[in-house]
Amino acid sequence: MRNKSPQKQVSNKASDGVIRIISGQFRGRKLPVKDVQGLRPTTDRIKETVFNWLMQDTRDTKVLDCFAGSGGLGFEALSRFALSARFLEMDKLAANQLQTNIDTLKLTNAEVICTDSLLYLSNNTQQQQFNLVFIDPPFRQGLAQKCCDLLTENDWLSKNALIYVEVESEMSALQTPSNWLLLKEKAAGQVFCRLYELQ
Repeated sequence: MRNKSPQKQVSNKASDGVIRIISGQFRGRKLPVKDVQGLRPTTDRIKETVFNWLMQDTRDTKVLDCFAGSGGLGFEALSRFALSARFLEMDKLAANQLQTNIDTLKLTNAEVICTDSLLYLSNNTQQQQFNLVFIDPPFRQGLAQKCCDLLTENDWLSKNALIYVEVESEMSALQTPSNWLLLKEKAAGQVFCRLYELQ
């Protein structure tokens, strides 16, 4: 019986994780991530693929990370000299951790909005636009399709914006807007990754 309590404590402590920034000005930095239901940080292997695709296109971009979670994609873009990043995250614990990580990196060009991403994207009253957008929602909730539609319908994308979409493999038939040109795609285990450009 005495062995069970320490094991439980270790398990709880280990439930939070870290993400690693793989390149750029913060290369090698590790940032804590809260263990939140549905949060699925993009693996280093996929991040390497994505940012190889974006190698010439990250610097000076305005980034929107639609389902930020760990913030792995947004922080990677900032490390590679994106102009700014906005993280949308509904879970309060995850959003607070994103803000802590922004503070840790002393970033003045990043902000976190704790919100339902689809609700947020349904209204663009300030006419804001982004030219690099990450869509990596929790799986099997139909969020990616709705997000793609709202980004187009409410004019969130600047001319020639790049949009990265990561979905579960069975959602490979995602219907994107007709003016999104598919540039790259890759299947990796249980995920399917695509990069589009707004025409």
